[in-house]
Amino acid sequence: MRLSIVIPTLNESTGINHTVQRALELRPIEAIVVDGQSTDRTCDFARQAGATVITCERGRGRQLNAGARASTGDVLLFLHADCWLESQGAEQIEVALRDDSVIGGAFCQRIDHERPIFRWLERGNAARVRWRHLPYGDQGIFVRRAAFEAAGGFAEVRLMEDLLLMREFRRRRWRIELLPGPIHVDPRRWLKHGVIRQTLRNWTLLAGLKLGISPDRLAEFYSPNSVVPER
Repeated sequence: MRLSIVIPTLNESTGINHTVQRALELRPIEAIVVDGQSTDRTCDFARQAGATVITCERGRGRQLNAGARASTGDVLLFLHADCWLESQGAEQIEVALRDDSVIGGAFCQRIDHERPIFRWLERGNAARVRWRHLPYGDQGIFVRRAAFEAAGGFAEVRLMEDLLLMREFRRRRWRIELLPGPIHVDPRRWLKHGVIRQTLRNWTLLAGLKLGISPDRLAEFYSPNSVVPER
């Protein structure tokens, strides 16, 4: 397995060094940081940590696609800048992909906060993958390059590019796996907005998408002043 890791960033200077270092512990052939025109020192710190850095117009779907195009591996792992996967995750990917019917998957989360409500959130997110086959980007989506390219990559929309790709996989009846990981997730967005409020926001977005509202319209409702809303 030749693993390429792609990390989209926008003003992540406070944590990108740690994220890249942890990514390199997975022993990929490359860790590519795709920066969406940060105004801080994200790019400098990512290079110092050992990542290859490229820049493009901001927008997470666009950045993820740019990283995939620049990569050379036959397996792609997409990590958010506030997430890191424990070192055994690479071996878990390799074992899962020995089954030719599996095209990719994601990981069980560990939200790095002691509040019990986060344990319930982790379980709920894992159940969403097991029963609905819809992992989010903060669960560490991995995929065979051939499948990613056949599906057309990520939609270059302002929001929910991860969900749209997973829906395409599901439409094609492609099999994904939930691996034990864990992938560690910074709790910052839940602490900022509140766990219940953040969860209700996500459910509202899902309902809107199901009703046929475009992701870009939903982004205006969700976070009108943000280019890449947190989810």
